[in-house]
Amino acid sequence: MTKKTTITVLLFTTVLLACTAGDKADTAAAKASEAGANADASYAIGMLMSGQIKSTGIVLDYDEFLKGVKDTMENQERRLDEAEAQSIVQTAFKEAQIRMVEENRQKEEQFFAENKQKSGITTTPSGLQYEIITKGTGSTPATTDVVRVHYEGSLLDGTVFDSSYTRGEPAEFPLDAVIPGWTEGLTLMPVGSTYTLYIPSNLGYGEQGAGGVIPPNSTLIFKVELLSIETPE
Repeated sequence: MTKKTTITVLLFTTVLLACTAGDKADTAAAKASEAGANADASYAIGMLMSGQIKSTGIVLDYDEFLKGVKDTMENQERRLDEAEAQSIVQTAFKEAQIRMVEENRQKEEQFFAENKQKSGITTTPSGLQYEIITKGTGSTPATTDVVRVHYEGSLLDGTVFDSSYTRGEPAEFPLDAVIPGWTEGLTLMPVGSTYTLYIPSNLGYGEQGAGGVIPPNSTLIFKVELLSIETPE
């Protein structure tokens, strides 16, 4: 898939999924008034599309955005053809990514410089920082071990992007199959411990980010409970 196609999919996949789901909910929609249902659908589409657009870092001119939507929906004359529109979006996407990478890099540098001055914070040679919440008395895993953990991962702004607590069950995985910050951090923890890991982006997902959920150059903060070391079969 080309980058051009990826951007188009990013902006409109959510709307298409919403339409598909709407077909399955015809009975429920019929119970609402037509005006109310249309208002809710319009708002929902705008909300979901905006979430996708926001994740790219692109800043919109709302008047022009709405004009583009209106002209297309009402088959009015548009000032750009499809090729021009694709090229402009591609350029905007690249520029937004560059800005986001640099902004996050600066935030990360400031965070780790300030965080290492706090009481209870340890910084390793790799740049990983951690804080011991409770220290267990069990064995410490090796990088080749499989571990069973509870965890919650968040960004610097407090956004939680993953949580085994929310899913209601611990996770199991081999330590040599996760990001370097996890591998290093868990090998410092005796079983029964709870640590907070502060993982710099070079030990996480780097300039690429992950899945539209973790932006480029993002510092990752994990609360981790090491429940057990599992013996591989």
